[in-house]
Amino acid sequence: EFLKSAVVGGAAAATATASIGLPQTVQAAQPAGAPAAGYTFFNPDEAAFIESLVDHMIPADELTGKGTDLGINTFIDRALAGSWGKGDRLYMQGPWKQGTPSQGYQLPLTPADLYRAGIAATNRYCAKTYGKVFDQIGADQRQELPARVFFTALYQNVIEGMFSDPIYGGNKNKAAWKMIGFPGVLEAHQRNILNFKNKKFTVEPTGIADMS
Repeated sequence: EFLKSAVVGGAAAATATASIGLPQTVQAAQPAGAPAAGYTFFNPDEAAFIESLVDHMIPADELTGKGTDLGINTFIDRALAGSWGKGDRLYMQGPWKQGTPSQGYQLPLTPADLYRAGIAATNRYCAKTYGKVFDQIGADQRQELPARVFFTALYQNVIEGMFSDPIYGGNKNKAAWKMIGFPGVLEAHQRNILNFKNKKFTVEPTGIADMS
């Protein structure tokens, strides 16, 4: 339900009613064999926010660990620190008019700027409403936050981080792929389509790093 309703918005008053459709960030995240120590983009307050949020959106259960266990926070941090976060492939010239979802990203902010403004606005809202910033309020209070532009973007990035190749920082140990029975990057499983129809397909997924 949280994933469907999202949470607060906060790009800025000028963008509060904008409609966006962010391009996928999987290819823009900075690939690496192992996650870098610490954060490249997020400052400590922003890191506390993003960690508490991805853990709230992806709680641990019998199938996978929580969001930080899966590295979704790392995936988003790398994407924002890279070319996608800087808006390198986005049209950033204006004029800034409200568009339709099919027209893609329609804000005068780079994705990195949107995150920075959105996190700050969310924390201000939480401090004013609950007397605490986002990572310090309870799960029920997080559910009450109104949905806006920022969390539309965040929702998409969380899903991308959940199911991306582990080389981009998310989907640690291929946990999400194993959960859904996705074989990974190899195209050698066509023969199994009929054999496993309506049956669980258990396989050790293959990632990009496994091919090098």
